Amino acid sequence: MVMAERPEVQTASAPVTALSVAGLAASMLTGLAQVPFRHPWRGPSTLVGNVGQAVTRQTIRSFMGYLTGLPIDEFRSVEKVIDDLCRVAMSPVVELLNDVELSDDVVAGVPGVWCRARASSESYVPDPAQRAPIRATLLYLPGGGYVGTTPMMYSAFVASLVRVTGAEVFVVDYRKAPEYPFPAGVHDAARVYRGLRMRGADPEHIVVAGDSGGGGLAVSLITHLHEQDEPMPAALVLFSPQVDLVLDYPSINENAQCDVLPWNIPVTAYLKGVSPDDERVSLGRGETDPEWFPPTLVSWGHDEMFRDGIRDFVDRLDGAGVDVEGIEEPGMFHVYPILMPWAEASLRTYGAVRDFTARTVAADPGAVPTHWRSRRVERRLRAARREDPAEDLPGISSGS
Repeated sequence: MVMAERPEVQTASAPVTALSVAGLAASMLTGLAQVPFRHPWRGPSTLVGNVGQAVTRQTIRSFMGYLTGLPIDEFRSVEKVIDDLCRVAMSPVVELLNDVELSDDVVAGVPGVWCRARASSESYVPDPAQRAPIRATLLYLPGGGYVGTTPMMYSAFVASLVRVTGAEVFVVDYRKAPEYPFPAGVHDAARVYRGLRMRGADPEHIVVAGDSGGGGLAVSLITHLHEQDEPMPAALVLFSPQVDLVLDYPSINENAQCDVLPWNIPVTAYLKGVSPDDERVSLGRGETDPEWFPPTLVSWGHDEMFRDGIRDFVDRLDGAGVDVEGIEEPGMFHVYPILMPWAEASLRTYGAVRDFTARTVAADPGAVPTHWRSRRVERRLRAARREDPAEDLPGISSGS
């Protein structure tokens, strides 16, 4: 159920929607026409790579700039048209090329789309003994600045994640602003997390992942789970996360000409009165602790507007002792693994995600990875020390 299908969400009439779609196409064509005049051959990669990056940058910038200027009813209608096109035209190709199955589902009342390898799917392999093992369950929160996007728009990307990690992925169609500002999306993500656990997924087998606004939402989810004293997932994987909504870092202005994001990034609709430096929405300014914050992998581009905020976030995690890996790719813009999956930088990031999930996720549901087991033992020892300070207990390294 995309936002436009929710009965309480207003949409535009068919003629207005058609005109809006035509305007979007014209905007993207205009953007592409500008590419030859922007020296597309310049850059850190090969000629083909630089031109591909320039075309992608200008296309996405025109796409996002046009959509963010529409009234919300037109925005929702155009979003629905794009989702329908992805469902009809792109999804069958994605399934065929990646040997995966895409299926709609509702988890704990929240809609979304599953992506599984056909070799792991009950539909294709009825005999459980013959199915390929599922190495992890990814709860994926798609980006879109907290206001837009749908699971089907992410079908190609999550299929790549399935291929490289051997996991199954549930892309959450959480409620979005302005109709549903913070904390609606966080609550939806938490419901899905609990719903997956009720279906039998062990927390040590779950990876929470997200990009851009969805990455910020993923971090907010971790904070929410901690506040509710719920078990943490095995790991957190973030692609260009929007973890600081104050937007006062130098890279916001310095990289505006290089990034795919619009220069006037909207966050007001999502916050709706919540201060942008509130730690629930800007954990880059908050406190973390390795005793509850899961191992984290973060990737981002050197040329993206969120760069400095992400750097500070990763430094804060590292300074707190959290198991964190940071990947900053030179010459890359916002969410480059999604927009340019063929690029060498994206392939390196996919490999890092594969290795990271293999290291942090339990090999079998119910099994606890060594680094988490040692941390839990250490927590018990610390608790024992607090109860009986005189007792001399041996220390155990937390590992990583």
